[in-house]
Amino acid sequence: MTTSIALMGAGGKMGCRITDNIKEMTEYDVRYVEVSERGQARLAERGISVTAEDAALADADVVVLAVPDALIGTICKTLIPEVKAGAMVMALDPAAAYAGELPDRADISYFLAHPCHPPLFNDEVTEEGRTDWFGGIHAKQHIVCALHSGPEENYARGEAIARAMYAPVMNSHRVTTEQMALLEPALVETLSATCISIIKEGMDEIVRMGVPEAAAWDFLSGHMRIEMAIIFGMAGFPFSDGAKLAIANAKSRIFRDDWKENVFDMANVKKSVLEITKG
Repeated sequence: MTTSIALMGAGGKMGCRITDNIKEMTEYDVRYVEVSERGQARLAERGISVTAEDAALADADVVVLAVPDALIGTICKTLIPEVKAGAMVMALDPAAAYAGELPDRADISYFLAHPCHPPLFNDEVTEEGRTDWFGGIHAKQHIVCALHSGPEENYARGEAIARAMYAPVMNSHRVTTEQMALLEPALVETLSATCISIIKEGMDEIVRMGVPEAAAWDFLSGHMRIEMAIIFGMAGFPFSDGAKLAIANAKSRIFRDDWKENVFDMANVKKSVLEITKG
């Protein structure tokens, strides 16, 4: 049985990734919706013509929102009333759902699916796989999925489409909408990306102080790899006593004691996703 999909924003950055993965899959009848001239040109390069929004939505089984978070609320005000009963609407991250930007409709389902991106420790052996930083082209990745609303039987349906969109996929993890918001933005953007940006500032500082940049990068990247392996229990051996002492002495000087409460407090998470969806 063929599933009809209306891919909104098909010519955008994320839309093109999805398009490249599913355009040859015969189990999906995809209608590509794109309003920008640049996006339409990207689709034309792939031999794909666009479909008008009303025609694409008319009998679509699934509507995929490959559009910026800040636009989802506005787009959905006119789009959701046009979706047929029993359809599934898929968002590509939790922000709009957790911020309450998805209009209530009891007769449709909302499904969320987000890529984990290729893992830091992986088995990619080709240059294309090693440098596919985002994933979904040459490198394998995991995904997370949530059935935000709708009948339980729709979870398997949404997960299958998510696996197709983000292929090649290894593990698919089921989480709730709130848990996905804790993963992103809280864990990987508010915390991880911030810490990594500070590490880069630290490297820039010692380069300014005279350390050769190539030496700084080689030293840092190698140590980050082994430190990640130790901290996450993969290496099979602990830090040296000196490293443990340095960590203990530095932690309170670099981080506030209440950082976990600030980052993972659900009120702050909600504030962050509201900022994302409101642009």
